Formats: sequence, C-alpha cells, structure tokens
Amino acid sequence: QVQLVESGGGLVQAGGSLRLSCAASGSIFSIVVMGWSRQAPGKQRELLATITSGGSPNYANSVKGRFAISRDNAKNTVYLQMNSLKPEDTAVYYCNVEVQHYGGSRGGYWGQGTQVTVSS
Repeated sequence: QVQLVESGGGLVQAGGSLRLSCAASGSIFSIVVMGWSRQAPGKQRELLATITSGGSPNYANSVKGRFAISRDNAKNTVYLQMNSLKPEDTAVYYCNVEVQHYGGSRGGYWGQGTQVTVSS
C-alpha cells in the first residue's frame, strides 16, 4: 500500500554534511510518526531519531546535537540533516513511517536504505 524512496546518501569527508530524504507514496492520508535508523555490517540496527505528528523530535545520544529530523506533511516526506559526520556514522540508513490510511487504519513501512560513507 505504501512505498518509501530514499535519496541523499553518498561519500563525504569527516566533518562534512549530508541531507537524507524519504518520500512516501501510496494510500496515505497522513504520516503519523516517522523516524530514521541505521545499520553497519555485523551490527544491530540503531534507532537514530523520531518525530511525532506534532513535530516533536527525539534523538539517540550518538547523534544528538549533530543530526536534525524534520518533515514536510504536504509532500509526505521526512528529512535527516546530518552535520559533523564521523567515520563511525558509516552505515546504511533507513527511514520508517507510520501512516494513517484513508478510512482510518494505520500501518508501518520501511524504506530500501541508502548508503552513507564517511572517510577519515
């Protein structure tokens, strides 16, 4: 019912910045909650940031003060602005959303992931 397409990943020098985007399409009345997570090879997936329907953000300690999550409800899009990037930030980044469908039902969905590589 819902597809998420991520963009904005790539290679960046330590200390640099990237902005990730995640656009949702399909049977969406509104996006209720959205978030970003990441996974490095051989490691567990780590939740990085969430933002509520009211726009209140929360961050993991590992990215607090460096990353910022935001949303554009009109475009059904969530963003992750990443500043002061470190080599340890290298991972595949995933967005996820909880959406309200037409008719009132809700569902959760994950994006395909985008690679972020931070060089020393």
